[in-house]
Amino acid sequence: MKSIGALRAPVTAVLFDGEPSAAELEGIEQELPLILAEVDLLDAQIMTLDRPVTELDARRIRRARHRVLAARRDLTNRAATVQAGGAA
Repeated sequence: MKSIGALRAPVTAVLFDGEPSAAELEGIEQELPLILAEVDLLDAQIMTLDRPVTELDARRIRRARHRVLAARRDLTNRAATVQAGGAA
């Protein structure tokens, strides 16, 4: 019977250290305002799960949704600017 141990070495030669690369960390940093806005929206929605939604709750959710949309817009505009600047 042939051993496949020798064949496995080239496949597993590069070990994953479990840490994000510098490029991945930069991507996360750029998306952080959107991530935080989505967390705020989720918090506002969670607060209303076990009780009736009051006017204040509805306003809080509406404002959180607006912040998410604004963060998405800013992130998209920033990405479009970087692509346009890099292509020129």
